[in-house]
Amino acid sequence: MAEKNLTRVMEFILLGFSDLPNLQEYLFGIFLVIYLSILIGNGLLIFITKTDPALQTPMYFFLGNFSFLEICYTSVTLPRMLADLWTQKRTISFVECAVQACFLYILGVAECLLLTVMAYDRYVAICKPLYYPLIMTHKVCIQMVLASWMTGVPVLIEQTYQIFSLNFCGPNKINHIFCDCQPLFKLVCGDTYKILVSTYVVALIFILSPFLLIITSYVKIISTIMKLPSTSGRSKAFSTCSSHIIVVGLFYGSACIVYFSPESSESGVADKVLALLYTIVTPIFNPLIYSLRNKDVIAAMRTLLPKSPRS
Repeated sequence: MAEKNLTRVMEFILLGFSDLPNLQEYLFGIFLVIYLSILIGNGLLIFITKTDPALQTPMYFFLGNFSFLEICYTSVTLPRMLADLWTQKRTISFVECAVQACFLYILGVAECLLLTVMAYDRYVAICKPLYYPLIMTHKVCIQMVLASWMTGVPVLIEQTYQIFSLNFCGPNKINHIFCDCQPLFKLVCGDTYKILVSTYVVALIFILSPFLLIITSYVKIISTIMKLPSTSGRSKAFSTCSSHIIVVGLFYGSACIVYFSPESSESGVADKVLALLYTIVTPIFNPLIYSLRNKDVIAAMRTLLPKSPRS
């Protein structure tokens, strides 16, 4: 027993999609195309929001930063998943797993907070239009973006340290596509009640609370829009918010289901599908949603695209 207690897991095995051996090459090709699409689509949005004079507003400043965040967020998990599909190795060291989880949490929380900031920007623009230039100055926008990136960092580093300080002394197979707290807790030797409570508290603060702030903002926004006298004014106001609402629904909907749903025997399969939803689907649809539903972005792309054939 003493010898068993001294044994500690030094590496994990990410099972991923190992239960689909005949589809490994197809999955690699699909996820490679998805990753390149995310890089190109969000990269194009960043370029347009930085260079087009018509898009030098707080709304597009936040959109450019959100697109950059999407690239970073996806890059924490997808390259590793592609490598596992290509090499069939699937092993990840204890330290690499901790680093991946830590960056995943930090960037995920940054995305929650930045989506909240974007909702606040729409709230000020629609509910307090006369004060908008005074409130949403460039300095304030930079401060909001930095706060979104940095606010959760100390707490999440500490939380990751607490998770990986647990006693992993038995099985080392993680039934997931990346290192995350839920499948990791199943490998812990000992009581996980305290760390589970701590994890849910952090999730409530950094996932659910921003979501409630977004809901509150849009309740006030919709209330203000409905009071507008002209139909065209209401339509324009709704169109400026619709893209953000869709992205919020995609990201928060899947994340809340993953982290607040009760455990079941099939939770491994469900978690993989939902993890793909909020780590891949949201980043890949973000450029499409904003480009197809935003007249300013469409106009910026039209001025950009014809330049290459003429040159």
